[in-house]
Amino acid sequence: MPSDGAAGRKRPVSALVLVYTRDLRVLLIERADFPDHWQSVTGSQEAGETLAETATRELREETGIDAGAYGGVVDWHVSNRYAIFPQWRDRYPPGTTHNSEHVFGLLVPRPVPVRLDPREHLRHAWLPWQQAAVKCFSWSNRDAINLLPERKQGKNG
Repeated sequence: MPSDGAAGRKRPVSALVLVYTRDLRVLLIERADFPDHWQSVTGSQEAGETLAETATRELREETGIDAGAYGGVVDWHVSNRYAIFPQWRDRYPPGTTHNSEHVFGLLVPRPVPVRLDPREHLRHAWLPWQQAAVKCFSWSNRDAINLLPERKQGKNG
């Protein structure tokens, strides 16, 4: 579990990484601790990391995908603040109720192999962006996926 160094608690700052193909198929992963709830790669920033380093590390840890092999993650300069689900607030410092999430993208040429840690994720799927958006349980993840057609036109990763 990423931490801020204080008693192993997570920092309330995270990266969301949308992995997608040129034809806008999106990688989603199903949470092991919240079955039937799908999302893109996400994880908390560790002390001393830049947000791009967090995005790259989480992508590698959660899927085995090396962002460097595809030109690296791209910061979309989109951030969201949302309430942390009550069942996960004990992972953060006492009194923490909200998280600041920063969106990154990674364009891959085609669906690439994915290696999941079964303690974190149960399954993965490559879905057309419209289906992926509907399948996400997180509004911020859904909003980011809905930006994909616009991002593709601008060629901004």
